[in-house]
Amino acid sequence: MGLLYTKLYVDFEPDEWKQVSNTPVTFESLKDNVYLEIMDTSKNSNHLEFKKGGKLNLYRVVGKFRLTWNNDDLIN
Repeated sequence: MGLLYTKLYVDFEPDEWKQVSNTPVTFESLKDNVYLEIMDTSKNSNHLEFKKGGKLNLYRVVGKFRLTWNNDDLIN
């Protein structure tokens, strides 16, 4: 399971992602090789590339966002 904290909202392109759940907020990749670049709270840039059907969970935590995913959903 992957985990990142960010202070910035993650923008999901509607042709690449769809929201599939509200509790928790979960987005699912609509195609292969969907790429996200996320700046974590330590200001490190993290590059994630998802397979079709890969899911990313988004939780609102005081002053930041907690992102989780299953590592099997990533393209290595």
